[in-house]
Amino acid sequence: MGLIRFAVPPAALLADWPEVQRGYLSGADGRVYPTRIEVEGPVIGCRRSSSESSKFHVAWPVPGFGRPVLQTTSLPERDEPYLLPLELARGKLVQIRNQSAAWEQAGMLMPAELGPMVRTAYRAFSRAATEQQDAETSTRFATEALTESCRAAELLCQGFTAQALAGRHQRYPHLPASLGCELGGVLTPAQSDLFCAAFNAVTIPVRWTRIETTEGNYNWDSIDQMAAWGEHQRLILRGGPLIDLGPRGLPEWLSRWEHDIFNLQSFVCDFVETAIARYVGRIRLWEIAGRFNTGGALTLSEEARLSLVVRVLEVARQVDEEAQLWLRVDQPWGEYQARGQHRLSPLQVVDALMRSGVSLAGVNLEIATGYHPRGTPYRDLLDFSRLIDAWAVLGVPLHVTLAAPSGPDIDPQAMSDLETDPRAWPTTCDEAQQASWVDGCLPLLMAKPAVAGVSWANFSDADPHEFPRSGLLHPDGTPKPALERLIEYRHTLGRKG
Repeated sequence: MGLIRFAVPPAALLADWPEVQRGYLSGADGRVYPTRIEVEGPVIGCRRSSSESSKFHVAWPVPGFGRPVLQTTSLPERDEPYLLPLELARGKLVQIRNQSAAWEQAGMLMPAELGPMVRTAYRAFSRAATEQQDAETSTRFATEALTESCRAAELLCQGFTAQALAGRHQRYPHLPASLGCELGGVLTPAQSDLFCAAFNAVTIPVRWTRIETTEGNYNWDSIDQMAAWGEHQRLILRGGPLIDLGPRGLPEWLSRWEHDIFNLQSFVCDFVETAIARYVGRIRLWEIAGRFNTGGALTLSEEARLSLVVRVLEVARQVDEEAQLWLRVDQPWGEYQARGQHRLSPLQVVDALMRSGVSLAGVNLEIATGYHPRGTPYRDLLDFSRLIDAWAVLGVPLHVTLAAPSGPDIDPQAMSDLETDPRAWPTTCDEAQQASWVDGCLPLLMAKPAVAGVSWANFSDADPHEFPRSGLLHPDGTPKPALERLIEYRHTLGRKG
């Protein structure tokens, strides 16, 4: 079993660093290794089955930037522990160098301020590298390098976004990407006006667990009402996910069939067929399955989930030949693989399905930042950009569903077992930070040609949702700052500036 060790100065950090247990190693191809974290004094050990060189990914405090997930470069095993702050600074600088070179080669003009920032970061990194015998001094310079590198990464992405959006606006009067949100129920007239001011698409949550709570008894009332409202508002309608293969995603009564894959498949296909047939000609874009890559529903293995998804896609295509069929992928960076319960990465799962011959119109990446254990750790804009570029190699359109909390407290009555991670953010986890996150990631996503649409995961906090306090409306119906940002972006991003 391979082992890579890191020294973590100051040692006091380990006493208040729960994120270390969520760290993981990845290979040169991006595949996440099942990783066991061991803490011995001021040294952490990362064990995995392979002895190949690996990158270490972990949330790390950076002044002014919260605790984003950072990564080292690819490191070989050695007897002496690596100094973690130094290696994280090295990793960020390499990211910036590689990405800026790629974008410059593609014709992007580098921001004038970027060069001085990068040089400052390299000078601090050089001091950190030459002072390794004094861990405290080296860490101080490594922290300076990291801070300046994170500033440079942010500036680099902002420069790309501005130039890419300008280029897209030259080609299109309106950006060929939808901006939508998921409903939780019927809206009041005032809420309806706010929704339509921000979005031109709506996701209708066709959740099996709420529609068929007992076998054979369907309740479509709320879905019918939301679909009729969306049609009346002339919004793009998207339904689903029809089957949720995550924890508690399938009806409880289905559990008695979990070891009978053939009968289970029959029940699942029957529901999908019923749902799509009910809305043929009305809902044209269907998310067929969600959380099929991470799983957790019943005792379905990875192979059983993939087999089920293939069968469901075939049935959906038979019911409506004109429908666009999508799949939703959660935790698209693949950090869940570190637990050792999955053989394929998220990208490999979708690629395997596409190679099997199924007809996919696109993939929806669910990025629920600031939640755990099933959410996504906080990452910077450069990591966002690299993620989209990695998924773009599939050659199909991408949707991105976003969620972020507007506060650290979770209602104990909420229908979720997720926790928030308030220390991850650059500032306090609140409504202003939620809006700031929208300010950063939304324009970047809309600047990517591979992104066909962006959607927010929850419109109102009054509706039960898996991601608590992620809504754009308070429970009393008043808007949060994030909704105001989305309304502004709907008008500024949707037309030539």
